[in-house]
Amino acid sequence: MNPTIEKFGYPDTLIGETTHWVVLLRPAQVTLGSLVVAAKSDATAFGALEPAYHADLAEVTRRVEAMLSTAVSYDRMNWLMLMMVDPQVHFHVLPRYDGAREQDGISISDAGWPGPPDLKSALALSDEQKVQLRDWLAGLWQETA
Repeated sequence: MNPTIEKFGYPDTLIGETTHWVVLLRPAQVTLGSLVVAAKSDATAFGALEPAYHADLAEVTRRVEAMLSTAVSYDRMNWLMLMMVDPQVHFHVLPRYDGAREQDGISISDAGWPGPPDLKSALALSDEQKVQLRDWLAGLWQETA
């Protein structure tokens, strides 16, 4: 796995994967269910990925959106490709909603709703909370197969 994937806690944050992508729990939750979807590649430009990565991303997108719809009943989905600090191709995936969502005693409001996401409001999860949310979402990911 590349350094960006490792920085976001792989393998401890792994929710699911396909041939070319990993779906990770984002350790700092901007909204409940925030993820990192990262290419299993050293490419640092989206256009530099082989065509198979782009084809596989369609499946990842379908499954992620189905999983998060079940998990948090989002109103909008933001796929942010920031890549300013972590150079390998990855998205920050943020389900967006009005109000708060809760799971396992973790309640997170969408502080930026209805505007752009407020990345600075992200809740840093404890190790226990990471495991709880990862396992919950991994179960929902399996249901999307």
